[in-house]
Amino acid sequence: MSDSTDSREIRPFRLDVPQDQLDDLARRLAATRWPIDGPVSGWAQGMPRGYAHELVEYWREDYDWRAQEARLNRHPQFLTRIFGHDVHFLHVRSAEQDALPLMLTHGWPGSIVEFLEVIGPLTDPAGHGGNRADAFHVVVPTIPGFGIPGPTTSEWTTRRVAEAWAELMNRLGYHRYTAHGGDYGSVISRHLGIVDREHVVALHLTALLGSSARADSADPDDPEQQESLAKAQRYQRELIGYALLQSTRPQSLAYALTDSPVGQLAWIVERFKDWTDSTDRPEDAVDRDLLLTNVMIYWLFETAGSSARYYFAGAKDWGSPQEISSTPTAVALMPRDIARPARQIAEKTDNIVRWQELAHGGHFAALEQPELIVTDLREALRPYR
Repeated sequence: MSDSTDSREIRPFRLDVPQDQLDDLARRLAATRWPIDGPVSGWAQGMPRGYAHELVEYWREDYDWRAQEARLNRHPQFLTRIFGHDVHFLHVRSAEQDALPLMLTHGWPGSIVEFLEVIGPLTDPAGHGGNRADAFHVVVPTIPGFGIPGPTTSEWTTRRVAEAWAELMNRLGYHRYTAHGGDYGSVISRHLGIVDREHVVALHLTALLGSSARADSADPDDPEQQESLAKAQRYQRELIGYALLQSTRPQSLAYALTDSPVGQLAWIVERFKDWTDSTDRPEDAVDRDLLLTNVMIYWLFETAGSSARYYFAGAKDWGSPQEISSTPTAVALMPRDIARPARQIAEKTDNIVRWQELAHGGHFAALEQPELIVTDLREALRPYR
């Protein structure tokens, strides 16, 4: 499955961003050219200037990248070359030798930061108030072109990432494993269950992007389908702008976001405000330092353009029929996510074995509600040990 020119070598990796990159960031933040506020208050036209200024000042004066870098470096990190690109991943083995391997995949505009709070409870359940029998060996890869170690130059699709993940798990010696994801991570994990069905024993997803209700077919008497349709219509009416731009002109967008840290900040933080279980600001749902660390990974490794190009590569398949998946699939729905699948629709294409509606949370499930996600992962994947 791997390119014949790739080495199967797995190399240790540690984050150590050169100080001159951090100094350059500080200079750019200090020299920000601020736009005026629009006539509409709040977030209706994007991130308001008052909040943006507050967040940038915190970023420049108080945020500590080195502390966050050290936090990331507490987990074993590696690189391995697949399909001509260095793939970065965390690999944290449980002390429980019979632990179940689990791959966790983030989406856009997320990163491995999404899973920092769940790695400990998943790998060491006994040390976090759980049962040792629920232990996982955890693999957390960075989608190529979404951060570490840098941008991709060739075209990548979610299907190609899934094929790379299958190769990665093979290299790690995991021949029976499970996978979790949200956003693009759910799409990639679903593909993984198809391309590596022999080895993927179950999936746990917080999104099924092809299973939303449609206006021309939604059952008017089914409350679930009507809620799914309402969320899909709001997305099309109000929230889709970022996707249209990234699917049509990712290169032009990349100039702005690669040159301006405040531009990169606004582009990502607005998503966190719109998509999370928040009220006035993203920090209602997500820790401010983790939010900024997620932004830093895109900024430091210059991956605004390469991550956006996934939308360009995938746009031709939007609305196409879903490939049938026979992999047992557990779904955990977050009430404030921007999309909601309908079970009756999902069951036409997916082998749904569990359908849970969690009490809190939004699009970045493991980052917003780590305890709920850990509990649901343990319960959902217990039958596949």
